[in-house]
Amino acid sequence: MPTVLIVGATRGLGQQLALQYSQRPDTIVYGTSRKHATEHADDTMKWIPGIDLAEEQAGQTLAKSLHGTKIDVTIISAGYFGKESFDEPSWEDEITMYKISAIGPVFIVHHLFKAGLLPPGSKVMLMTSESGSITLRHESEGGGNYGHHASKAALNMVGRLLSFDLKEHNVAIGLLHPAFMRTEMTKGVGFDKFWDAGGGT
Repeated sequence: MPTVLIVGATRGLGQQLALQYSQRPDTIVYGTSRKHATEHADDTMKWIPGIDLAEEQAGQTLAKSLHGTKIDVTIISAGYFGKESFDEPSWEDEITMYKISAIGPVFIVHHLFKAGLLPPGSKVMLMTSESGSITLRHESEGGGNYGHHASKAALNMVGRLLSFDLKEHNVAIGLLHPAFMRTEMTKGVGFDKFWDAGGGT
């Protein structure tokens, strides 16, 4: 019976992934939340509260909370989007975005692996974005939102480096771009026009 861990399962894409996986009768699903355990429609969902990727101890706390459970698929979906412009950059928002997107995942994967919870053949999926691609960024889209784009670029490199470190242990690292979605996190950050142009609903 496969075991799936969703880091950041209370909102948006992480929540939907948790719902989809928990509807599979042959799958055990763990989901993390920053604060208290969350009620879930499916009682097969197991919640691990107190996991905040912006905090240094998140990986260690998560590994201890799993009590030796081997994880077949880990999806790190936690995110934060602090809207910025060149006229109004935000020091605190940028630090938070880097912590959650590019620093926290290193420590989550490190502690899970060192605790023996990522067996050979397991997979770790990092939810990134094409917004972190320097090549795909066009002048017509303009600047701004430095922390969001740059932290995703950093996460792309983190995934690449983790893949080198874990290759010999047969642990796969995947970088996933889910496309733009209208979620609580992305509401009102300025990308709706691209969604509308693409025919999204």
